[in-house]
Parts: sequence; structure tokens; C-alpha cells
Amino acid sequence: MAKLYFYYASMNAGKSSNLLQAAFNYGEREMKVSLWTAAIDDRPGFGAISSRIGLASDAHRFEPDTDIESHVLRQHAEEPLACVMVDEAQFLTEAQVWQLARLADTHDIPVLCYGLRTDFQGALFPGSAVLLGIADSLVELKSVCKCGRKATMNLRVDDTGRPVKAGAQTEIGGNDRYVAMCRRHFVEALS
Repeated sequence: MAKLYFYYASMNAGKSSNLLQAAFNYGEREMKVSLWTAAIDDRPGFGAISSRIGLASDAHRFEPDTDIESHVLRQHAEEPLACVMVDEAQFLTEAQVWQLARLADTHDIPVLCYGLRTDFQGALFPGSAVLLGIADSLVELKSVCKCGRKATMNLRVDDTGRPVKAGAQTEIGGNDRYVAMCRRHFVEALS
């Protein structure tokens, strides 16, 4: 029986590299996977899933109005899929998360979602909130704060490295805009 998985973590925990390694493992066994990432991310490599350690793969891009379920079912009809993998799952809509759940429940296609749990203010992303609520399996990937504790928060910084306390929930960036921290250091940085 297929399941809906949610692998979540703070920034720099290896979510994308974990996804790409799993996709590689399926490919080694000549099993087809459907890779997805958020269209909102327009940094270099747009349309690809890429990791900080240099792994990358082309992927379908989803926007808020993308019907992922019907697209995957068309793919699956052409060539059976072993798995669907979604990077940047925090940007999924509630409807898209339920589409992914139906792929697992009704069509017996495992779905692995990877994303951030919370934003730079500690609030849940909409897609992450639904995944935390309905996923069959929740897996926390670990990142490390500068103090050595588990990093669970994402501190947004400006161009000079100062903490940002307010703004839009989504601002695309990597190490230049976000620092993974434990809650204690996150709170201290914002004080």
C-alpha cells in the first residue's frame, strides 16, 4: 500500500540531496519517478531540483493552480511510475497536498514530499501544515546550528547579515538570505 511521506527540516539539512539520492536509487533499478519542484524558485537552475553539494535533476514545476494529480496520472498511463517526489513542498497548496494523497491512496503511487516546516517567523507554511496533518509518515531531517544543537528555525538575514523580523512569508534565497539555527539562537538573534 502506497503512502504519503513528508520529510521536513530547516534550511541546509540536505532535503534536496536526500530526494535526489532516492530518485537515483529508483533509476538504478530502472524504475521511473516523477520529480516536481516549485515554480516560484527562479534562481539559477530554474526547473531543476538542485542541492548545495552539486546534485541536480530536471523536474516538473508546480504553481498554485497546477493540477499535479492529473499530470502524474497521464505520466503513469504512459509508463508506470514507481514514485512521485516533490521538492519545496512547503509551497504546495492544500488542494495539491490532497491530490498527492489521492495518488497514494487511490492509485497506489508512493509520494515523497520534502520541504521546510516553518518560515522565517516560525509560522507553518500552508503546504507543510497540511502535510503535517495528513501524511502517513513524518520524517525530520536534521540540520545543525552554529552551537551544535539541532537547527529547527530559519533566520532570514538582509544583505548585510542582519536579522529580518518582518516581510512576506516567501522570499527565495539560500545561504545568502537564510541561516539555520536552534530556537534559542533564533530568538536571541531577533531580540
